[in-house]
Amino acid sequence: MLQVGPQLAIPEDELVERFVRSSGPGGQNVNKVATAVELRFDVAGSPSLPEPVRARLLSRRDRRLTADGVLVIAAQRFRTQERNREDARHRLAEFLAAGLAAPKPRKPTRPTRAAVQRRLGEKRERATIKRERARRDWD
Repeated sequence: MLQVGPQLAIPEDELVERFVRSSGPGGQNVNKVATAVELRFDVAGSPSLPEPVRARLLSRRDRRLTADGVLVIAAQRFRTQERNREDARHRLAEFLAAGLAAPKPRKPTRPTRAAVQRRLGEKRERATIKRERARRDWD
């Protein structure tokens, strides 16, 4: 069970782990031992995710999400399979936690009256400078 937050936990049977050879450090073991982890989680088809969280996660522009809504996390930062496995699960938990919080709605704002007057005054000054430049006789 992967505990993401107080209200969300992902069962082990929804996580698919595949161990492959890593391209990172490992010395003589790098060509013999499959230490890299490829963790897959079906965001679109997971029964554990509430619908609003699923929609937020699928709407993110993340290159790790496939067209089918499967999140693929590749972890090969460490030399051991176990640490890479923990790293992949930690990154999955961070991704899911980002979808838990609903974005704060934006409140439309307007510039203050003083700011509008300042901007228009500066425009008038600039226009005057340019108008005077055009009137000068440069001969």
